[in-house]
Amino acid sequence: MNDRRFRAVVLDLFDTLVKWSPHRLPEMEIRGRRVHSTIPWLVPKLERGLGSAFSLPAFVETYAAVLTEIERERLARAVEVTCHERFRRTLERLGAASIGELAEELTRTHMASVRAVTAAPPEYASVVERLARRYRMGLLSNFDDARTGREILADTGVAEHFEVVVISAEVDVRKPNPAIFRHLLERLRLAPEEVLFVGDTAHEDVAGARGAGIPVVWLSENQGEIPPGVAAPDYTIRNLTELPALLGLE
Repeated sequence: MNDRRFRAVVLDLFDTLVKWSPHRLPEMEIRGRRVHSTIPWLVPKLERGLGSAFSLPAFVETYAAVLTEIERERLARAVEVTCHERFRRTLERLGAASIGELAEELTRTHMASVRAVTAAPPEYASVVERLARRYRMGLLSNFDDARTGREILADTGVAEHFEVVVISAEVDVRKPNPAIFRHLLERLRLAPEEVLFVGDTAHEDVAGARGAGIPVVWLSENQGEIPPGVAAPDYTIRNLTELPALLGLE
């Protein structure tokens, strides 16, 4: 493909430009399952903040219930609920005092841990540099902490190439909500057909972009098949390294 109609290329963040490695987080049991989690690194702050009232089993159970609740909200209305709000709800239900301050401490500790196990493969950063020679660049991410999202982007070493960065935590909605794609287009001052969106998820990225009239490249690596009911992407490649060839840059 050598399509000159595209004036901008917009990337998703996680599993598109960067990869995160949750197996590097501590392992613990939550609701009978062994999972990798930041919770062990939150415990010292919880012990200081809650004192003798702190119970790890009670925190884990309440936190898991809040996560389930938030996921339902996201699926039902494609709204964003921030990491801070996640911890605020958990602490409120545990009867904590000074909720806002402790919720922010937990957020910063959790997000520092997520950032520490997230990085862009060098070959992905190289793709951005190549694309930026021809196209305006944008980034559109479902992520529940804008500060950390921007820090993770900065860690890639290619943040300066992104003219427009939209993170769901800043706009209160998330992909596939059409509102976040409209916001992106307004920031770019481009029509949908002038933008090529690149992402890895079927519902959020493929269905979301197509619903907004934006052509989309699906990164199929480790994703299985497009689910029934989701329209096929305009283009399919394995991962970001194949994008320059698709755009005729090789």
